Amino acid sequence: MTEYERSHTMPASPEHVFDQAANVDQMDDWLPEALHVHAEDLPAVTVHEDRSDEDTSALLRAQRDQMRLEWGTREQGGYTGWLQVAGIGSGASEVTVHLSFFDDSHDPGEKAVGDALDSSLRRLEEQVRLRVDNAAG
Repeated sequence: MTEYERSHTMPASPEHVFDQAANVDQMDDWLPEALHVHAEDLPAVTVHEDRSDEDTSALLRAQRDQMRLEWGTREQGGYTGWLQVAGIGSGASEVTVHLSFFDDSHDPGEKAVGDALDSSLRRLEEQVRLRVDNAAG
């Protein structure tokens, strides 16, 4: 099993960050650009990966009371992950994303995963900023 984790600070309340991250209809705006989530009957989702042009059955659970998203593949058990939002005071949040790959064939490698996580967290921050700015304006 291989695990990866990244954290990023965002200038928004944990509730704003979590609500944006958990919005299934807008996940394409911040997930790695090659991944697309399509909600079926939650928690069931389908994840389409452009690189392999494959659809994978997965589960996605949002636990707002814990500010936590959890996901993973359903049938083959290739990977799981979670996203945790924590308030750090002064209206800011820390977002941590953790991925676990149980099958080496699903693991794109440390550099690819690290780059994807960093990019996704920056894109999530941008989506949060847009949402907060629109709500304020």
